[in-house]
Amino acid sequence: MEVFMDDFTVYVDSFEACLSNSSKVLKRCLDTNLVLNFEKCHFMVTEGIVLGHLVSNRGSEVDKSKVDIITSLPNPTSVREVCSFLGYVGFYRRFIKNFSKLALPLSRLLQKDVDFNFDQLLPNWDLPFKLMCDASNLALGVVLGQRARASLLVHVISYASLAMDLA
Repeated sequence: MEVFMDDFTVYVDSFEACLSNSSKVLKRCLDTNLVLNFEKCHFMVTEGIVLGHLVSNRGSEVDKSKVDIITSLPNPTSVREVCSFLGYVGFYRRFIKNFSKLALPLSRLLQKDVDFNFDQLLPNWDLPFKLMCDASNLALGVVLGQRARASLLVHVISYASLAMDLA
């Protein structure tokens, strides 16, 4: 039987403890005839990718290379592509504030008997955005929208408002 291990992580707070624990791990590998690919091994580093996350003394963060991949993906054109995209970004949902709310327009495309019309639900990044603001002594309001190429109507993307403090 062959068993493949992808990652070992030894995390300690001192150089001496790292040497000691690394020595124990390497001895255990020798004792169990586990072969390591030393080209892939990293020793005594202050940060590293573990299970798709950048782990360091700052905690767990999103790997920036994964963000670059996500932002370079083309807009989904089918239900299958939406499902795949949501699965990919869902892996990082704990790092995205209000993820479910942000993903809701895409999630709705996965429901039965819903026409797949991606363009009407989401902003078109190739068109300019229109930000309409209003303010009074009592409140602030903002509407973010876009005007479709051939339309005079502004498609609303998001509303925001805030009551003013009477201090």
